[in-house]
Amino acid sequence: MLPFTHAQFLDVFRDYNLAIWPVQVVALVLGLAALALPFVRGAAAGRIVAAILALMWLWNGVVYHGLFFTGINKAAWLFAGLFVIEGLLLAEASHAGRLSFRPKARAAGLAGLGFALYAIVLYPLIGRMFGLTWPAAPMFGTAPCPVTIFTFGLLLMAGPGVPRRLLIIPAVWAAIGGSAAFLLAVPQDWMLLASGLVAVPWLLVAQRGGKAP
Repeated sequence: MLPFTHAQFLDVFRDYNLAIWPVQVVALVLGLAALALPFVRGAAAGRIVAAILALMWLWNGVVYHGLFFTGINKAAWLFAGLFVIEGLLLAEASHAGRLSFRPKARAAGLAGLGFALYAIVLYPLIGRMFGLTWPAAPMFGTAPCPVTIFTFGLLLMAGPGVPRRLLIIPAVWAAIGGSAAFLLAVPQDWMLLASGLVAVPWLLVAQRGGKAP
């Protein structure tokens, strides 16, 4: 049983989206850049992608969870902390150059591209089909669920050696947000649970085998 109603949930997104506009546009541009960079050779690509993901996780932790979602759900303080920690881990990965991208037509890379495109393109379209429209709808880059799906997608597109610690909090949120999506009737978030079930085992098995996912 959730401590808030479906209407309250959408009201939070309405107030949030109106308050932060036009950050959503900036987030979309950054997301498209992060999706394109894995196809660009050079060590800087991985650093920039990790930095973009870090920014999205930090924003969702501090602004969405901390300043808005806590108004209807006190557990959001915990979620805010988790998102900030993930953002800091990604920032450290960016600084240390721990992520690299070698896009190939391999299964994991194609699945990752599919998840990333879903988060950017299909996520808002599916929401609109089910009546979740601006401003009372989660948007790419500024809402936690599409950011998590996008993160799983990009990590599947990464080269070998994705740090395991980068998977823990996205996996936790996939379980929390994915299950809540059914209770709140937010069908575009159903992919959140699926992306976690696909990406986390795939990346862990690939890491154990010492090869690119």
